[in-house]
Amino acid sequence: MDTNYQRHLPHQIPDGFPIFLTWNLKGALPQEVIDSVDRERKRLAREPKHAAEADWDRRIRHAKLLFAMSDRYLDSAVTGPMHLRDPTAAKVVEDSILFGTDERYDLFAWCVMGNHIHVLITPRWELAKVTQGLKGFTAHEINGLQDQRGRVFWQDESYDHWARDEDELHRIINYIENNPVVAKLCAQPEDWPWSSARFRSKWPRGTKWVP
Repeated sequence: MDTNYQRHLPHQIPDGFPIFLTWNLKGALPQEVIDSVDRERKRLAREPKHAAEADWDRRIRHAKLLFAMSDRYLDSAVTGPMHLRDPTAAKVVEDSILFGTDERYDLFAWCVMGNHIHVLITPRWELAKVTQGLKGFTAHEINGLQDQRGRVFWQDESYDHWARDEDELHRIINYIENNPVVAKLCAQPEDWPWSSARFRSKWPRGTKWVP
């Protein structure tokens, strides 16, 4: 059954489609960035509707624009929490993402950045259970490694967007795997140590990860 709901962000989770997910560390977006995104949200709300655009589609379009603003900041941030720059912590996240295949989801791409992660999956379990499992386990493990028991590790809400066709699937994979290049952290996607890009020579783009 398709799932549509609204928290701070609109969420649309249709069965059987790949879902692009992003979540960031708690506090990775400072208040001034949150305020800037909120001002843009209000500005978009005042714009005239596109011809024949349904209200839900309009909310999804706005969410994509606001996500892009936030993601650009996360990529360029030099302050704020960067717990995943620790290679041991990044490995905990990547290992947890890979552990979820093949029972919980089909996996198409991932990237672990210093303050956020991107994944592209087709859920086999309810998506909320998938994200709760990933966030809960990784927060517990990394907080233990960094001697920070009790720390709120992840921001509660995640961004999600479903890939409507194969072309969009490939665009999202490119976006995820090029994230470290856009952030000027490496020259080529395959150079990043915590990304699906480094496996592309033996893993055809658009096919699911096989453990």
